[in-house]
Amino acid sequence: MAFLFIIGPYLKGFTQIDDQSNGTYRKLYIKKSWQKLDKNKDGKFLEKENSRSWKHLNHLDINKDKVISKEEFSKTKIPYLNTGGERKLNVLYKETKEENLYLDIYYPKNKKVGQKLPVVIYTHGGGWAAGSRHGAANASFKTVHTALLEKGFCVVSVSYRLWKKNGTTTMRDCVIDSKDAMRYLSKHRETLEIDANRFFSFGDSAGGQISQMLLLSPPESLKGEKSLEKYTYKMVAGVSWYGPCDFEKTSLFNHDDRPNFKDRFGARIINSNTNSKDKLSLYREMSPINYLHKNSAPLLMIQGDKDTTIPVKHAYYMAEKANEVEADVTTLIIKNAGHNWRKVGADINPTRREIEKSTIDYLVSHL
Repeated sequence: MAFLFIIGPYLKGFTQIDDQSNGTYRKLYIKKSWQKLDKNKDGKFLEKENSRSWKHLNHLDINKDKVISKEEFSKTKIPYLNTGGERKLNVLYKETKEENLYLDIYYPKNKKVGQKLPVVIYTHGGGWAAGSRHGAANASFKTVHTALLEKGFCVVSVSYRLWKKNGTTTMRDCVIDSKDAMRYLSKHRETLEIDANRFFSFGDSAGGQISQMLLLSPPESLKGEKSLEKYTYKMVAGVSWYGPCDFEKTSLFNHDDRPNFKDRFGARIINSNTNSKDKLSLYREMSPINYLHKNSAPLLMIQGDKDTTIPVKHAYYMAEKANEVEADVTTLIIKNAGHNWRKVGADINPTRREIEKSTIDYLVSHL
């Protein structure tokens, strides 16, 4: 079922709304989020149901009874970047049969009228099956995006369709939606006061793969929404945090080279109707490494050497290919870091703050 979060005419207006109002978007955000938490539908959320989520939400337990009720959860705040600058939130950029898709646009505090800004497009992680564009306002992503805004970038956080078991959405749809978001921005570049010839990409994990695809695949490839097909853009540089580069070479995902390794993400690339002939083609199409060439826009890949989800092999393999084709790819390997920069054993090195700074400095250096 598609949810329609109306903030203005589709592909026309860019209405600014109070992000914590009782508007349509907020009500449906609360509804969908609560459905994910309250899986047994008993109207309550307890720590034992999901300790990780409880850690982030226990402040909503107003009466301190170790239970979050639906009423208490309704007080939650939607995460947005608080930058002091103009924001265009919950902008509907595309309608699909599964759901409607939105993006949030953040402008620098000291933006000048008529100034055409470079844009960083952020694509969230979550295994192409989870996560939200609201992650742009959390933890290290908040730090990076806030700094980029201070450096004069416009930051755009994008929603895309998510894979579901036995569903029809695949990884290809995630990439197409994200590319359509950039086409939408290009279409409205004058109204939005952005420079479609200065697009940058940034993402983590699944969003890191999407970031690489946005950066390296031609703008005209992987077409989606008909009304957006003719709009193009130019990529300048991109950053991938622990994102995969190749799905065809499945051994890259086998972090400890164990025998009988099974392909982990194939089900998210193909669906039950895919024949064996198309399988290889789809794996190759979703592998950013296959788009890398001498004139590709510069890419920074940051990868943890203890990551078992997206092993460091991906960064090494992309670096090898870059050397072969003389492409501009920089790799930064984080010692003792698992997925999401999780500490494995000793402290991670470089530190999280240094990772954030490297990301910021890299994108700024290509302005």
